[in-house]
Amino acid sequence: MSATLHAIHYYPVKSLSAQRLDSVCLVPGECLPQDRRFAILHRASNFDPMAPAWKPKTNFLALVRDERLATLVATYDPAICQLVLNRAGKPVARGRIDTPTGRMLIDQFLSAYMDGSAAPGPYKLVESAAHNFTDIPEKAVSLINLASVKDIERVTQAPVDPLRFRGNLHLAGLPAWAEMQWVGKRIAIGGTVLEVFKTITRCAAVEVNPDTGERDMPLIKALKTGFNHVVCGVYAMVVEGGTVTAGAPVRVLD
Repeated sequence: MSATLHAIHYYPVKSLSAQRLDSVCLVPGECLPQDRRFAILHRASNFDPMAPAWKPKTNFLALVRDERLATLVATYDPAICQLVLNRAGKPVARGRIDTPTGRMLIDQFLSAYMDGSAAPGPYKLVESAAHNFTDIPEKAVSLINLASVKDIERVTQAPVDPLRFRGNLHLAGLPAWAEMQWVGKRIAIGGTVLEVFKTITRCAAVEVNPDTGERDMPLIKALKTGFNHVVCGVYAMVVEGGTVTAGAPVRVLD
């Protein structure tokens, strides 16, 4: 079976839910559009919204520590700058984040809902046009090989949702762990070219169920005992851009 792009996801708010796309325009040297555009700042952070620069995830609310974030489904409409937060299928907060009132509504809800986090509140939604709130300073796209996730299930003896790994591009039709050999190589997805530069080392965030918010699966231990590493997925930089659509062919160039 030939390799294909199975699904496309971006995460408008760091550590909140994914939004799925049928297609996306990849731009050289950039993340997916709107991916990790926002993050939730806590009071102990040293991130300066007036002089935004990339900071480690410890400066923001994050699933590795704040699993309750997974119970919120975020929907962002960039055309009108509106963020809607849903819980259990119902909207619980809504605001146009390009207006002070809209941001205040989102901030007030987050501060009340996430009260009790180990990170001190109140909490504030922040954004940056200069960088994305990803776990690495480089602007990259994350790739997840679905066959590798399936192979992890041999160890867990239970289904593993690929969304636990919060990747942008899900790839199908590859041998398990083939992506581990891609570092330093270029791959083509449709008419675009990406250069893989790093494997993704996982933290305890992957142990949080993306539907329930429960920390219900010891995936870090499963990776260590089953594969002698804690890696799943790779980072790649967009070298040649263009629009890619789910179902596009994937091939290694060099």
